[in-house]
Amino acid sequence: MSRGKILVALSGGVDSAVSAYLLKKEKYDVHGIFFRSWQNETELWKACPWKEDLASAQSVANHLAIPFEVVNFIENYRRQVVNYLIEGYRFGQTPNPDIMCNRYIKFGALVEHMKKNGFKGMATGHYCKKKVCANTFSLHEGVDKNKDQSYFLCLVKKENLENVLFPLGHRTKEAVRAIAQAIRLPNALRKDSQGICFLGSKKTNIHHFLEQYLPHKPGEIIDLKGNVLGTHPGLHFFTIGQRKGICLPSNKDDEHYVVISKDYERNRLLVGFDHVNTQGLYQQDARLHSLNFLEKKPAHGERLLAKPRYRDASQNIVWKWLDTSRAAIYFVQPQRALAVGQAVAFYRGTRLVGGGIYSYLE
Repeated sequence: MSRGKILVALSGGVDSAVSAYLLKKEKYDVHGIFFRSWQNETELWKACPWKEDLASAQSVANHLAIPFEVVNFIENYRRQVVNYLIEGYRFGQTPNPDIMCNRYIKFGALVEHMKKNGFKGMATGHYCKKKVCANTFSLHEGVDKNKDQSYFLCLVKKENLENVLFPLGHRTKEAVRAIAQAIRLPNALRKDSQGICFLGSKKTNIHHFLEQYLPHKPGEIIDLKGNVLGTHPGLHFFTIGQRKGICLPSNKDDEHYVVISKDYERNRLLVGFDHVNTQGLYQQDARLHSLNFLEKKPAHGERLLAKPRYRDASQNIVWKWLDTSRAAIYFVQPQRALAVGQAVAFYRGTRLVGGGIYSYLE
């Protein structure tokens, strides 16, 4: 007897494919779906391998003998993810488009599609645990700490996660690969996607993408003593802590320059060396906006854990309310290369509390 009709977002990767298999094995009526995002042939930028992703997702659906459909979210994605990225860089921020894709597309537009078409729920290949108790639920870090993706869900609205399943939360990546090979999935050995989703490859340079939308605005590169070391093409091409791509030679001790801060008033890029605890490269205080909570809001002065960025180890923080909608956090240990526009996720132990976006660093 079927446990109900469920929609599985098939990306073309092995994780979502194994998720579909596991749910079918559990007697769900599984339907696969692939959403089109930044796959517009008229765009100047054509690096996104959407055709390969779609073919892979279709082959998985055929192999598992499940219904499959393709939906068009191109305009949603352009407006809420790509434009967000471009405008963030335009105003000197370091945005995270994957966070917004989860908030507005995977657990936004796709959830609406699920509801409108009579599905009991939906599932993805995220490495995240969901625990249901009584009439509520909580999200937790996945068992595989190297693949845990709970961070990317920190800005998703809680109501949009209510009917979502995460079949891989209790499994490691190695175990998922083993399942894929055991059942002869056609994409069992396909490599994981890396880098920004719509740029198509980790090797793809985001500078080349931004050049299509943001003009160059050259300025000086200076060191901590005010010496001019070279020129930059525009401050929006750089982020705090960046080492590669500055086009400056290392010093005599083979130390490499990193970006310390950006002076927008004088259009200057300030660089220094990584081992120097200089103001701007390391912070302990940060103000936040766009707060989102999946759990009870923190109390003023409460101690929590936070992931400053994806793959960062959890850090001890102290929560400070500035008013009813704005907050600040204090990192017990100074954090390297935080940047305005990046997202931070909060936890109580392994339990995801929510997240926010850095608006100001001190």
